[in-house]
Amino acid sequence: MPDQSGARRPVLLITRRLPEDVEARAAGGYDVRQDPSDEALAGAAIAARAEGADAILCVAGDRMGAETIAALPDSVRIIATFSVGTDHIDVQAAKARGILVTNTPDVLTDATADIALLLMLGAARRASEGERMIRDGAWTGWKPTQLLGTHLGGKRLGIVGMGRIGRAVAQRARAFGMAIHYSNRRRLPAEFESGAVFHADPEAMLEVCDVLSLHFPASPDTHHWLNAERIGKLPPGAIVVNTARGSVIDDEAVIAALKSGRLRAAGLDVFENEPKLHPGYRTLPNCFLLPHLGSATIETRNAMGFRALDNLDAFFAGAAPPDQVA
Repeated sequence: MPDQSGARRPVLLITRRLPEDVEARAAGGYDVRQDPSDEALAGAAIAARAEGADAILCVAGDRMGAETIAALPDSVRIIATFSVGTDHIDVQAAKARGILVTNTPDVLTDATADIALLLMLGAARRASEGERMIRDGAWTGWKPTQLLGTHLGGKRLGIVGMGRIGRAVAQRARAFGMAIHYSNRRRLPAEFESGAVFHADPEAMLEVCDVLSLHFPASPDTHHWLNAERIGKLPPGAIVVNTARGSVIDDEAVIAALKSGRLRAAGLDVFENEPKLHPGYRTLPNCFLLPHLGSATIETRNAMGFRALDNLDAFFAGAAPPDQVA
């Protein structure tokens, strides 16, 4: 469909429903195709719907593996993902086909850091147990020993992956009086450390982590990084928080440690094979669970959508997309 100048507008396949303002902006600049079901599509379905499309705006739940990339029509020249992570896209397969891939960095730092603190507090203070008690009508009144949790003040927080989100979590945790330790590929400049203790080896840091918060991307090297061996290096009764990717923890090992009390609690916003999370989590009272809410604010999701469209706009204007990853 041409725009007001008579020029053909790029055809954009949007795989899921996006916030109203994002969809409105997309419709203003593109010939949009969109599946109204708002359900995750299999790779073959994405490829079929992309016939004649110039671009795809996908989300983190879309599996854009090598087979899907290979099945895309030749018309597709760019994939913009509504996420920071790109582990759902075979970036190398896209690159081999000459398809650009972009992401949406920087805009979800604060929202995800807020969720990490929510998970930390919820796990430490047994919030899910308390809410369930209220909702089930099981609360019989205040008792001195009821649902005794853990005070975060004075505890040692270990952060693995001190990027933007890790630093934002550290900033918030300091307000609760926590001592910050971190491990990162490179030591941060002093102005970014703000007194945090650097550990070149994350394995060596584990022994000082009363709370461990994970903030690194999924990759073959980080698959099931938090396993039984590493859990064994944490202080007894440690708390684990994950807002990174579900695949970076070994579910069986974490569940076993939560059942035995080796881990006091866990706060999890992401899961391997989500939404089909390990059923063992659902019955654990010491697990505070959220359905991947890290970036789920109106402001943040709008910013993510606008960032994805900024990349598409630049590409179709003949410029380099600002957030090109391949």
